[in-house]
Amino acid sequence: MGSPTREVILRRLKEQAKCSVNDLAEAAEVSPVSVRHHITALLAQDLVVSEEVKHGVGRPYHVFSLTEKAFDLYPGQYFKLTNRLLDEIKDHVSEDLVTELFTGVANAMAVQYASQLEGLSLEERLPRLMVMLSEEGFDADYEWRGDEVIIRELGCPYLQIGRKHPEVCAVDTGFIATALDLPAERINCLLDGDTHCTFSLKVPSRKEELPA
Repeated sequence: MGSPTREVILRRLKEQAKCSVNDLAEAAEVSPVSVRHHITALLAQDLVVSEEVKHGVGRPYHVFSLTEKAFDLYPGQYFKLTNRLLDEIKDHVSEDLVTELFTGVANAMAVQYASQLEGLSLEERLPRLMVMLSEEGFDADYEWRGDEVIIRELGCPYLQIGRKHPEVCAVDTGFIATALDLPAERINCLLDGDTHCTFSLKVPSRKEELPA
């Protein structure tokens, strides 16, 4: 965020759920005018939302709360909960069922984005898929190598979870395969110490006609 005051405001909203300008000014030890300046910036960044509160016969005032986007700035709590949930699931079901669950997540992601890919050729789907992966937290790019598509993920939002539960890798693998309607083979993986995850997808009907 860059600003210590803004960090205090976000942290206070994370702890208290909803706060007024005066609440935030007290927590950050700054003036209400300064808080309003920071709130305006946070509203523009879609990190907080405003809600009008009517109190008796006096003038209404506003309280502020964090958006889902803002909570994504604090992922640690979710990693802990997710790891505990997966530990519990693994204690009660088979490995095959765990894999099926992650495959189901991949399929649900593909369904969510299906309308954006409908009717498109593979060449048209690929750049769209890169945008979708970015929206899911992956920094990805691709290239053609003859009749093969190579997709690289330079970062992974599941990396911390994957260190304990590598089955999570089925999510992006399955999503890529379903979105492109091609088998996807992971040939490099961040969990194995590689610098990025790499997928190879063979395109049966494509030979050497590389795009210009």
